Amino acid sequence: MEESEKPSRRTFQARLDRMVDTIRGEIMSGAYREGDFLPSEKAYAKQYRISNKTVRQGLEVLVAERLIEKIPRVGNKVAKVSRGDTTVIRFGCHTSLFQEAIMRTLIGEFHKQHPGVRVELVPLPSGLLTYPMVKSMVVENEIDVFTMNYNSYDDFRLNDALDELETLESNPAVYPFLNESVTHEGRLKLQPFVFSPLILCYNKNHFWEKGVMEPDSSWRWNVLFEQASKLAVENERLGFYFHFPSSNRWPVFLLQSGIRFDRNPSGRAAGSTEQLKESLRACRELIYMQNRFPLFLSEKDGDAEELFFSEKVSMIMTTYLALNHHEPRTKFEYDIAPLPYLNDPKTLLLMIGLAVSGQSKAKESARRFVEFLASYQVQLMIRQKTLSIPSLKPAAEWSGKETMYRPSRFPMYRDIIPTFRSFAALNMSSSELYRFYREAKLFWSGLETEEAIVKRLERLLYKPQESAEDLPRTVYPMNHVEE
Repeated sequence: MEESEKPSRRTFQARLDRMVDTIRGEIMSGAYREGDFLPSEKAYAKQYRISNKTVRQGLEVLVAERLIEKIPRVGNKVAKVSRGDTTVIRFGCHTSLFQEAIMRTLIGEFHKQHPGVRVELVPLPSGLLTYPMVKSMVVENEIDVFTMNYNSYDDFRLNDALDELETLESNPAVYPFLNESVTHEGRLKLQPFVFSPLILCYNKNHFWEKGVMEPDSSWRWNVLFEQASKLAVENERLGFYFHFPSSNRWPVFLLQSGIRFDRNPSGRAAGSTEQLKESLRACRELIYMQNRFPLFLSEKDGDAEELFFSEKVSMIMTTYLALNHHEPRTKFEYDIAPLPYLNDPKTLLLMIGLAVSGQSKAKESARRFVEFLASYQVQLMIRQKTLSIPSLKPAAEWSGKETMYRPSRFPMYRDIIPTFRSFAALNMSSSELYRFYREAKLFWSGLETEEAIVKRLERLLYKPQESAEDLPRTVYPMNHVEE
């Protein structure tokens, strides 16, 4: 290796951090159990291309977190938890947060600061949770504290199940619109943790190369597709792409159309048939305008970001959270802009919060863990080490020397807060959103007439609301965390 090609100090630090995070995650997920010995220090040194001395420094971090213990002349063993003097709390955490909020690192920091409490990680798969599943875990006392997105919170609210969640103390330093969105009858049931609006992300190099002006808040969708046509290169890249089937993507077009499904006293949705038609037409028009930019290219949310960071697409609809799911060594400059709009300049607000189970037998420790994750110290770590937006305003708006690539317009979210809308603006449950999509996609694909689809949707939406308890235990693709 040439002298100029030698890894930098930052590269060695990144390898060390990756090793520590990996071992920590393997212990928390149960890959290594209490009493198991870890691979040798020499094996780790070879795997991560660092020195034995550096490996030992990393293992000392895990010793300090009480995750492992060093046995002289034998090796490093996963520490046993002394149940007598240690409180164990089970933390249900969506796996997407391992990257979006460096959750394993935060748990390790909590262990160092609270040696009398041990957090056992219960990984929750992103996009596979229904209200009955979550409630079952709470009722069966399988989790003490857990992450929850707005859809899940709203399902608890619609099913009069918020009493299953502990009431938490409201932090005035949290962005007020976040606290308001999860406060019911004056009680905060979900501690806001991280959030993001839907945004547009674009490759600056592609814009410069084609002489296209960069997007701004005046863009409507027809403008986006005009510019996307100029940016596309046949057999090389798309001009624009997003994963349309995601429930954290397509409902933004309903929001921008202005429709709201209000309820009358019987629970029926009292929406306007004409507005319903307009919103369906608007979505179909967008699909047709997209033309050569396929809506159903990928099978999962993250494929859009993967295509973007592989320079296979010039613009994507995404979130601050999702931008964490790529290699940090980006080879090109990218930036962000407000999402284009239809009738109203609105965008979907996605939020992840922390809930404490009302059935927990370790409520005090669970609350302490939530307070820790919502503290300035931790929220600042999220701001500095990820592209996510922490819920604590002073931490989110911190400015200083950055340690990673960050879009120049990162603070843009502050200027578009008035355009944020949660799913509550539609007044539809996650199950109704799923069924709406299932029916409407036939019309959007040209396989159903407007009259037929409107009749079916009116039967679906304008009848008494069903309880999620009564719905079949279908795995709805609604509760994606990333939102």
